[in-house]
Amino acid sequence: MPFSVVMPALEMAQETGKLVSWLKKEGETVSKGEPLLEIETDKAVMEIESPGDGILAGIKAMPGAEVPVGRTIAWILRPGEAPPAEESSAESGRKITKAASVSPSASVAGSSTVADRRPRISPKARRLAAEKGIDLPMVRGSGPGGEILADDVLKAESAKAGPPSSSAAAITPPASTFSRLMAERTLQSWTTVPHFFVVREVDAGALRDYRTRRSAEISSGLKITYTDLLLFLISRVLVSHPRINGTWTDQGLRENHEVNIGLAIATEDAVVAPVIHSAHTASLAEIARRRSELSERVHAGKLRPSDISGGTFTVSNLGMVDVDAFSAIITPPQVAILAMGRIAERVVAVDGQVSVRPMMTMTLSSDHRAVSGMQAAKFMSDLAQAISNPALPNG
Repeated sequence: MPFSVVMPALEMAQETGKLVSWLKKEGETVSKGEPLLEIETDKAVMEIESPGDGILAGIKAMPGAEVPVGRTIAWILRPGEAPPAEESSAESGRKITKAASVSPSASVAGSSTVADRRPRISPKARRLAAEKGIDLPMVRGSGPGGEILADDVLKAESAKAGPPSSSAAAITPPASTFSRLMAERTLQSWTTVPHFFVVREVDAGALRDYRTRRSAEISSGLKITYTDLLLFLISRVLVSHPRINGTWTDQGLRENHEVNIGLAIATEDAVVAPVIHSAHTASLAEIARRRSELSERVHAGKLRPSDISGGTFTVSNLGMVDVDAFSAIITPPQVAILAMGRIAERVVAVDGQVSVRPMMTMTLSSDHRAVSGMQAAKFMSDLAQAISNPALPNG
């Protein structure tokens, strides 16, 4: 029985995926679980594995094509098999077949046949067109079979606006579909999620000393960073704060007791937040190893679907580029994100005396639908206490 290769849905709101490349050629033999193609979503470029053993055949989409989720783009066949003549579209639920021919002398113009010839429109493209006042019949589709995609609507909007005047400043569009979609998601979060911010300054002297000691203890050659230490401590504190570690749904807040921490990592034109799953049960060395592996896959463009799924909380650390403090935007459906600044020596009062201490500023962004100011403050207090005394068990 043939295996269909479909454009996968890797996130809840995903409607299309961009085919980056085929890792196998048509006619080549593939094994189940072997990397077959690369796709780009609004989060990353990821390898997709073969759904079965056989021969790659019937490729329907070429690199660069943006394909609706659920659409078959190729087949995996066994020797002697041929690609099916028709297929079911997971997006529409309708069976796609060749249209029946209509006689030119038919007494009725055949409105149903005309409708069948109209290009399909992705849900996202239809929504964008309504928001921007674009007349869809005037849009030329670039998708399979002339389907109108979101990019086509945006291009039509640009054409409608006309060329910029010579005195207007040049506008640089996002460098990729990835960065454009990330910008859309950021805007959506900022305009629909009621953010509020809690700021806490903490003495990081004990954290610095603990890092030095643990780095010397771990003999594997693995480098322990401040980010690793913070991920380790944050994951432990989140266990006691399931609301901060929660997920916002249509029914309200779902508290999560499994801590899956996303770490914001900058790429050339965007930010990706790969996830360390079950971080609350991982040792410090294990967190450091997994963080290093995820970072390498991000910069190599080789993230797996599991690397970006299931996150319950995100950490963004800009201390390594000498940022003192900043506020981060929440990644829905998560309800909080923690922004970490650099560790810098500052003059502070300690027991009534002037002292110079290594201080760090943390800013928690929270969704006010799910988290109250007091709950956010208690989390920050517990985290500050953990940073002041990081010598925890099971490290």
